[in-house]
Amino acid sequence: MLVRIVKMEFEKEHIEDFQALFSAVQNKIVNFEGCQSVELYHDIYTENRFFTYSHWDNTAALEKYRSSSFFKETWARTKVLFSNKPEAWSVQQSKLLS
Repeated sequence: MLVRIVKMEFEKEHIEDFQALFSAVQNKIVNFEGCQSVELYHDIYTENRFFTYSHWDNTAALEKYRSSSFFKETWARTKVLFSNKPEAWSVQQSKLLS
């Protein structure tokens, strides 16, 4: 499993717009094949900074989602609200050596 973390900063006047958009699409993302969950986090120190954490079966599932028309349409609606360039990471749990 991998976790996709996306950091986004929005123009302050668009924070509610983004939250409404995320609320409208969250279940559609979770129901996408290979997605286990998606959550939205709000930075407690920076009003306009948000993070999404999504859990995917594997890289192929994430890439299939990212190439979908649903993602492209949603991302187009989201990115016009940004105040800064978003950042994203794909991570997996580290296996510690014993």
